[in-house]
Amino acid sequence: MPDDLLGPPLVVKIGGSLFDLPDLGARLACWLERNARGAVLLVPGGGPFAEAVRNLDRRHGLDAETAHWLAVHAMTLSARFLQALLGERAALAEDWEDCRRTGREGRIPITDAYTFLEKDEHHSDHLPHTWSVSSDSIAARIAVLAKASRLILLKSVSIPEAMDWPEAARLGFVDEYFPTLAQSGLEVTAVNFREWRP
Repeated sequence: MPDDLLGPPLVVKIGGSLFDLPDLGARLACWLERNARGAVLLVPGGGPFAEAVRNLDRRHGLDAETAHWLAVHAMTLSARFLQALLGERAALAEDWEDCRRTGREGRIPITDAYTFLEKDEHHSDHLPHTWSVSSDSIAARIAVLAKASRLILLKSVSIPEAMDWPEAARLGFVDEYFPTLAQSGLEVTAVNFREWRP
């Protein structure tokens, strides 16, 4: 456990559905400047990279284990894509020490989900290896491991504030497994980032 990570961090998940925004890099940089004080960890969604794995799974009927890890690998491409957009203000982090070092340098860590989840496998409560787990649950798991103060989901949809997470999962706003993590005491907020303006 990263007891001395950077203090309780804010974990921000950037939905892969946002990757087609032409001003994503500039808009995200502005949002972070205004809303992210102190320690921050970014978790990118799978976006078109994970969708390619879903399509291959539909066509070839991959076993759940293989499909899960290929989709998580796809998130590494997302992390590198996001780092390219944010430039020097952010850096790819493969483990908690990378997060600490990046934070000390005054930059924002972008988590490589594959390396984090691979190292999490020895915990009995690691994430299931199924399509019921997507980047929402992966971000929540990283937030739990980081002892985060809060998780913010930047999405392409608006989730009503009064809606509970099981209902949000039923409607497809988050993945099926997400309520299990969100109801364990993690404070979660969803933001429709397509509608957010500086």
